[in-house]
Amino acid sequence: MARILALDYGAKRTGMAVTDPLGMIASPLDTIPSHTLFDFLKDYFEKEDVSEVVIGMPKNTDGSDTNATQIVQAAVNRFRKLFPNKKLFLHDERFTSKMALDAMIAGGSKKKDRIKNKGNIDKVSAAIILQSYLEANS
Repeated sequence: MARILALDYGAKRTGMAVTDPLGMIASPLDTIPSHTLFDFLKDYFEKEDVSEVVIGMPKNTDGSDTNATQIVQAAVNRFRKLFPNKKLFLHDERFTSKMALDAMIAGGSKKKDRIKNKGNIDKVSAAIILQSYLEANS
């Protein structure tokens, strides 16, 4: 079966998570510089069978756009242009970075490691976005 890929797109970094081949379990995949995302995706789609992509859409608690919403929307538009045959879904990403940080703390991640490698938060956030998407669509 095909995997589902989730993206936590940011101005500097993009965290990624992917399901197992059965589409049941979300796991962090990687964090890459955002300017390299579309080259990465092209290569990844050639190697892996991905049925759909989920992108976290940043919103304020009242549902209004955040400062990052336009950046993510631009990435969504580019994705649709470059990969018109891939199913793309937008999913609420409110509080995922906070949840990722809390999960890392609960998992024993040291503060200096969290500060030194902020990319870990991004890929854990992508996994939370993906898991939330899976639960909402099961």
